[in-house]
Amino acid sequence: MTKPLIRIAAALAALTAAPAMARDGLADQIQGDLPGLMTIYRDLHQNPELSFQEVRSARIMADAARKAGFDVTEGVGKTGVVAVLRNGAGPTVLIRADMDGLPVVEQTGLAFASKARGTSTAGVESGIMHACGHDTHMTAWIEVARLMAAHKDRWQGTLVMIGQPAEEINQGALAMLKDGLFTRFPKPDHALAFHDTADLASGVIGVRPGFALANVDSVDVTVKGLGGHGAYPQTTRDPIVLASAIVMRLQTLVSRESSPFDPSVVTVGAFHGGAKHNIIPDEVKLQLTVRSYSDESRKLLLDGIKRIAMGEALASGMPQDRMPEVTVDPVPAKATWNTPAFTERMGTFFRARFGAARVADVPPAMAGEDFGEFARADGNRINSLIFWVGGRPAEVIESAKRDGKLLHGLHSPFWAPEADKVIASASEALTAAAMELMPRK
Repeated sequence: MTKPLIRIAAALAALTAAPAMARDGLADQIQGDLPGLMTIYRDLHQNPELSFQEVRSARIMADAARKAGFDVTEGVGKTGVVAVLRNGAGPTVLIRADMDGLPVVEQTGLAFASKARGTSTAGVESGIMHACGHDTHMTAWIEVARLMAAHKDRWQGTLVMIGQPAEEINQGALAMLKDGLFTRFPKPDHALAFHDTADLASGVIGVRPGFALANVDSVDVTVKGLGGHGAYPQTTRDPIVLASAIVMRLQTLVSRESSPFDPSVVTVGAFHGGAKHNIIPDEVKLQLTVRSYSDESRKLLLDGIKRIAMGEALASGMPQDRMPEVTVDPVPAKATWNTPAFTERMGTFFRARFGAARVADVPPAMAGEDFGEFARADGNRINSLIFWVGGRPAEVIESAKRDGKLLHGLHSPFWAPEADKVIASASEALTAAAMELMPRK
């Protein structure tokens, strides 16, 4: 084939690939809806609610879904929303959005910045902010519900859309499951969700097969000692020295006991002990975050923390009644697993629709998410995918790379994504994916 013919063939291929799939009009309809969607977004952003307190947010989502024609149930898993739209025989697809904000004082300078304050389930009073972008998630969810209801002629099956509470404390998904999510409502064949990200350019979709997010365990270690005068350490058993030895030895769990092909993290985030220069205290408290992917790796790390704490205490001559106490948070975030074949299928679909330049292969993250709990509830049946949607201007990312500048991201009081691009891309991706998974016959 000659070069001119090759160029013509390439141009024809480009015209018949992504643009052809986009001719269903969804993108144009979303653009037309954006002014109203941004009004919803700004309202949700300005009025965030903490975990298991998402009463107003849940009502906004429930009212929107009910108006679109869904059967809506509120109060599932305390404050969760379940909206079901049946449209003939076919697969069942679940689409999730999380609703809770974070105990963060907003510093974005936005005209609609949150000034809300509240008290968390832990009893801590603070400012509240959607510093993780859940306001974009909820707004896109509302648009997807409207689009799916308006275009029932393009798909058949059952759509289950859930507004999930308490993702930030890793309890909302389990609360909904325990409240009968998969017994009171149709159990899905496929589960979809998205999360905004500061690591990708605005509107770019990130996909990762396999492990996408990590197990997250919070561990408290109380290191006991025998206190006394700092001038006479020989009369004491110093818990600060012991705790320091434990901290240093913990690093070997990753560097010497974990496989380099199974990433893991053990971070000591807090070390509290003592009150005065010349007093050796009776105890020290350590707070750890432990990240892993596989269940085997998680067990190795948690068992290793207990073994090291005990071993160092014995080496320090600590009496048996003063052994360290290791407590693991009973509600961890379990690793989120994207079903590989299903994820590859959806990645190919997104590339065909949006073009290769707008779909990126992304590495797994050490952050946590409880979306994976839905697939864990019936992993042999449910195909699961959480994907990312970029929210940072491409030119800002490029400038930071060029200048070596660090940029704030999720959970920062300064995080303000390009919300219109996140919402538009996520709404189109979720709607198109749901229609692809529930084709009209």
